Amino acid sequence: MPTILLGLAATGLAAGQAWCIATVLAHALLPGTGAAADLSAIAAFAVLALLRALLLAVGDGRAAAGSGASRRRLRGEALSAILAQGPPLLRRQSTGVLGALVVDRIEALDGFFGRWIPAASLALASPALILAVALAVQPRAALVLLACGLAVPVSQAAFGIGAAVAARRQFVAMGRLQARFLDRVRGIATIVLAGRAEDEARRLGSAADELRRLTMRVLRVAFLSSAALDCAFAVALVLVALLDGHVLLHRGPGSPGDAALLRRSLFALLLVPEFFQPLRAFALAYQDRMQAAGAADAFHTLSHGVAPVTPAASAGGPVLVRTVAAHGVSVAFERVSFAWDPSRGPALDDVSFRIPARETVVLVGPSGSGKSTIVEMLLGFVTPDGGRITLNGADLASIVPDALAQMTAWVGQRPLLFAGSIRENVLFARPGASEAELGQALRAAAIDGFAAGLPDGIDTRIGEGGYGLSGGQAQRVAIARAYLRDAPLLLLDEPTAHLDPGTEREILDSLRRLAVGRTVLLASHSSAAHAFSGRRIDLSHGRVVQLQGVASA
Repeated sequence: MPTILLGLAATGLAAGQAWCIATVLAHALLPGTGAAADLSAIAAFAVLALLRALLLAVGDGRAAAGSGASRRRLRGEALSAILAQGPPLLRRQSTGVLGALVVDRIEALDGFFGRWIPAASLALASPALILAVALAVQPRAALVLLACGLAVPVSQAAFGIGAAVAARRQFVAMGRLQARFLDRVRGIATIVLAGRAEDEARRLGSAADELRRLTMRVLRVAFLSSAALDCAFAVALVLVALLDGHVLLHRGPGSPGDAALLRRSLFALLLVPEFFQPLRAFALAYQDRMQAAGAADAFHTLSHGVAPVTPAASAGGPVLVRTVAAHGVSVAFERVSFAWDPSRGPALDDVSFRIPARETVVLVGPSGSGKSTIVEMLLGFVTPDGGRITLNGADLASIVPDALAQMTAWVGQRPLLFAGSIRENVLFARPGASEAELGQALRAAAIDGFAAGLPDGIDTRIGEGGYGLSGGQAQRVAIARAYLRDAPLLLLDEPTAHLDPGTEREILDSLRRLAVGRTVLLASHSSAAHAFSGRRIDLSHGRVVQLQGVASA
């Protein structure tokens, strides 16, 4: 609103500037009508120009600040939606597409918030103000401006439909290119070893060329829209000049009446550019609005995946957390079935078992038997196609994500480490942990042993994915996170994969200490993991083939 009011005030000052210029030109065309009036008009013009420049600068600053605040809010909402959906969203959308959505598409809304919203209001208010002034001074010119001004929205609507379609296609092509590029960079080693580098380079070139063509199509539509506005401006200028042509060609003796008539005619001509200036800004911002419409489709799709939190689920979350703290967590699978791809058959087929609180169960079976699928279901990453999963008798689907995250710790075969220090990576599990709690977790995971030999100890920086650490050291960081999180439900998914036998025994010793007093589900086909004390479930092709010491659900 301040930006709109400042723009409207600047339009009023522009009308004053036009009157000053008309006064000076009228006196120049009819000599002898007074030089003092010329000096006053020139001085007034300078003052109005400075005030108008100040108002426009302040208005642009307010618009930029409002745009930045709006984009920050929208980016926070988008990230919250992505985090709320978690890995299920990543199975539907590539990280390249999501990155383009959170970064590029939100940045593309800068013009929508900073230009379109003010311009849409000023496109009505400013021409109305100019029309009112013109009607008071030269009614015929006001009618011409009104007729030509009404033609502008019609042309903008016609070209705007094409601009929206072109912008939407451009965003889709940009997302495809980013997703393809990110995937190829991640798999560059495999591509080179397979001898497909040139083929992938050609495909990337084709995707980039498609984006270029679609971008030029957007610009083509934008230029056509601008040309329609320029035509309306030219017609209005010519018609106003023709209607007052007899005055502009008149060269009287310089009587006051002739000077006033000439000043009004010149003033009407000078109002034509000021009348179309807000409409020109509106036309330029209209492309921003079309880009925003294209970006909104992606956000609309993203919002569909956010599961609403019911009052019962919200109320059940804190109660469940208190129950966990007092009595531990029991897990039950009741006739659970799931298929990643129906054409490949079920990953889990009518799986049922129960794990009492503070008990340990080892899932055993060859690769592809469904072990990791069971772990991902308990993490909330995927939902069963049939049956249900309960924690302490509560349906897993009814537990809010925050409550599920508080009660669950996970250690996988490839720990997710970020670029930063070891300290920061461990504290990721619980940022508010004290130094004493952090030290206890580091000692429990035996990180203090190898950290002493690093240049900066636990403050030594590592690269993305744990670059700079061995596989066993990276796994110890993941175990330290689980210690620090201190969750009652511990999920271990092939935690010793890709490790040598000696490191595997050390990691298993740390995991045994971590498992004390917790409900543990260990998925592994390692022979060393079989010695992990606990009950056992044998899986094969997604089915339970044997239960050893585990109750059937």
